[in-house]
Amino acid sequence: MQFLEKVKMVKKEEPLVAVKKSPESSPLYWFETSDSVSRRFHFESDGHLSMKLVDDARPVPQKMVESFLNKFFPSGYPYSVNEGYLRYTQFRALQHFSSAALSVLSTQSLLFAAGLRPTPAQATVVSWILKDGMQHVGKLICSNLGARMDSEPKQWRIVADVLYDFGTGLELVSPLCPHLFLELAGLGNFAKGMAVVAARATRLPIYSSFAKEGNLSDIFAKGEAISTLFNVAGIGAGIQLASTVCSSMEGKLVVGSILSAVHVYCVVEQMRVVPINTLNPQRTALIVANFLKTGKVPRPPDLRFQENLLFPERPIQDAGNVRVGRSLHKAVKPSQVQKLKEVFVEEKFLLSQGKSWTDMVLEHDATGEDALRGWLVAAYAKSMGKTYNDPDDVILQDAYEKMNDVFSPFLSQVQAKGWYTDRFLDGTGTRFAW
Repeated sequence: MQFLEKVKMVKKEEPLVAVKKSPESSPLYWFETSDSVSRRFHFESDGHLSMKLVDDARPVPQKMVESFLNKFFPSGYPYSVNEGYLRYTQFRALQHFSSAALSVLSTQSLLFAAGLRPTPAQATVVSWILKDGMQHVGKLICSNLGARMDSEPKQWRIVADVLYDFGTGLELVSPLCPHLFLELAGLGNFAKGMAVVAARATRLPIYSSFAKEGNLSDIFAKGEAISTLFNVAGIGAGIQLASTVCSSMEGKLVVGSILSAVHVYCVVEQMRVVPINTLNPQRTALIVANFLKTGKVPRPPDLRFQENLLFPERPIQDAGNVRVGRSLHKAVKPSQVQKLKEVFVEEKFLLSQGKSWTDMVLEHDATGEDALRGWLVAAYAKSMGKTYNDPDDVILQDAYEKMNDVFSPFLSQVQAKGWYTDRFLDGTGTRFAW
């Protein structure tokens, strides 16, 4: 009996041992279902997470759309980018499409002007050769304007496309003046060279404004993918146009003008939606003007539609008509320098009030916070000057004291809204040091 009881006990214990080992030998797995897609997840023996598609009930159109988004939009879109990215991408795609088609037509025109009779396909090949030469000279000249592009990337991005279309336009009309072929082609490529540098230099700050989760590289890569896709489509459309509607000079001029207008319009609409958060003269003035009117500081996405893209240097009256960038000896009279130093003892700016505007001159290491302080003083002084008849130095002193009273909560609002205050991008490089 004892032997039989031991055998029964062993048989009963065997399943218990098997149950204890099974969790160790079998991998942990689970199923997740999202948007009609079922996936099986499990951990491999080395600890890596593996995923297998179990069932996909999505309709074919939805699969194609999501596949397109995965290839040409940043991971996690739309939650991984800032406001306006979709509209920016839509106009960017149309911009590259029209630009590529216009390039094919202009190259064909150049070859006609040179006495050749190329096929449309030859025009696309030769365009890679004609872009050299004078283009390099334009690149060298435009490279000296980098600081201005940091300050106003939107304006210079528009200027880049206008220059590009100007160069392309010269190429388009070159068959009308075959004896000036070299001059027109050289000047056209010179303008294109400047356009290339300006477009590339402004690309990074524009992409950076959309980065929301440290995903700048992903946004950059997907943006370039969109550009490449629509460039290829535009080249194909250009070849087709060159063989049909644009086979005559009249057709080229009409279609070329339309494509150029579409091109510039698209880049302007792109720049309107870009929410840049760095401080330059125009954005600083708009922040101060909004604060004085409403007591609140706008976010970069809220301020973008208020920016003047064509004339950003124009002073804003509600912010004190401040101008930045003039050298100290031109902006301030020598007799006034010592008086201003006494008013702004520990500041890194000087203000000189004129009849039409107020000049602000910054020290070489002034930051965005210093520019905001100076702008507030100028705005308060301008407002007080309309009400009181006190001397300028008295008004400046009162405005300076008022600025100190409100600056701490004002700066907290500015930083909380997402503005970057560690630098001030005035774009001129004209500053002073004691």
